[in-house]
Amino acid sequence: MGLPQRVFYTIHEAAARWGCTVSDIAGWAGTGSLRIVTGIPPVECADKRASGLVQIQPMDILPIFRRCGTGPQSAHLHRIRLPDDDEWLYISAPEAGVIVSIGDVMILGEDVQIFEDAHNLFGRIAEGAGLSEEGDYDWPAMNVEITRRVFEEGLPASQNEWIRELQDWFAARSEGGAFPDERSIRRRLKPILDALKFKKPKR
Repeated sequence: MGLPQRVFYTIHEAAARWGCTVSDIAGWAGTGSLRIVTGIPPVECADKRASGLVQIQPMDILPIFRRCGTGPQSAHLHRIRLPDDDEWLYISAPEAGVIVSIGDVMILGEDVQIFEDAHNLFGRIAEGAGLSEEGDYDWPAMNVEITRRVFEEGLPASQNEWIRELQDWFAARSEGGAFPDERSIRRRLKPILDALKFKKPKR
């Protein structure tokens, strides 16, 4: 039994996954194409209290999303929205708002998949690209993904991490979230690992 779909992607992970910048993601979120979330400690919003997972508007803290990378790593957040709520709440206490770091800015995993499907980022098909027409997993497509991963991002930190990445990759392309077991992926990955003399990435 494998792990469930990831709950969050940091904005940096999403940018690397999509081959764009955090500034691009901020722009899409600012126009309503994505929801950006973070976690906050308890705060007062007039007569309401809020804490935990909240949606944020990246245009409120735009400097941390600068394309050139010269912006601050954190900013004071003064406005939030609770999940499944249409109303924006203004933080009244603490008066300075809540400090949020760029590393804690995230996109929900389900929103990542919806965005990728809407823009056909990985060529998914409605019947699910996790399985081939013969009913088996699309192993040739996995080899293409491995090539892309090594070329664009280098090697992962460990073999186990690579296997988990590939399981996520299969699940994201299957309508029902299906993915191969670890043993099946490891068996097909071994010749590639041997050819790369894979131990761990060089730092």
